[in-house]
Amino acid sequence: MLGLVYCRDRNLDGQAKGEDNHPAMNRLEFISCLAASFALLSACNSPYVTRQSQIAEHYIPDPGSVGFDIEPFPGDTASQKWLATYTSQGKTARFRIELGATKPLNDKESRDFDMQQGEGKFVSEPGSEASVLLADLEKALEAKTFPTKVKRLRNLPFVFISLGKNNSQAPDGGFNTNPPGNWTPMKIFIGEGEDEGEVFLNLNPVIKKGQFSIKDSDYGDIVLAQLARVL
Repeated sequence: MLGLVYCRDRNLDGQAKGEDNHPAMNRLEFISCLAASFALLSACNSPYVTRQSQIAEHYIPDPGSVGFDIEPFPGDTASQKWLATYTSQGKTARFRIELGATKPLNDKESRDFDMQQGEGKFVSEPGSEASVLLADLEKALEAKTFPTKVKRLRNLPFVFISLGKNNSQAPDGGFNTNPPGNWTPMKIFIGEGEDEGEVFLNLNPVIKKGQFSIKDSDYGDIVLAQLARVL
C-alpha cells in the first residue's frame, strides 16, 4: 500500500479552519495534525510489505502546481542553494532558493517520518521576467487578485517543514514514500501575521525540477503577492 506524505485535501483544510473562517492551521497545529496523520499511515507500511524498486522519474504536471527547473548554486556547505528558472511564452523568470540547516521535530511520529524544520529564503535575480510565471501561479494557487504596484525585495525569508525525503511524485499531485524517488516535499510559511500564507515547495535535484503547489485557495492572494516581490 502506498504511504502518502501529503495530498491537497481542501475539505480537511476547511475543517481545520472552522466555521468562523479563521486562518487555516497555525504551524503548531499543522505539525501536530500531520504527525497524527503519519502515525495512521504507518499502519499501512507494514514491515511485511516489500518496498518497490525506485522508479525512473519524470516530472508530472498537475493543475494545482507550477513546475520549474533548478540547478545547484555554488555556496557554503551549511545551506542548499538552487538557481530556479521558468521559461514560457518567450519570458524567463529566475530566482534563487536557499535552504538553511534543519533540525528534527521533537515528537516521535515526526522523527519516524524524518520531518525537519528550518529557515530559508528566496533571492531575486537581476533581469528576471516573471509576468508569465506569476500568471501561471495565479491559476494554480487559485488566487483572486493579481498583485500590482509590487515593492521588490532582494530577499524573502520563509520557514519550512520538510515532509520526508526520497519521495516519488503521484499522478494526483501528492507524493509517495513507496515507491521511493528523489523528491523532498516541503511546506513553507511565507509572510508575517495576517499576511502569512502557506504553500508547498517541492524539490528534486536528480531530475532538476522544483514545484510550487497549492496548499489552500484561501492563501492564494497572500502567497502570490509575497512571491511577486522576489520572483
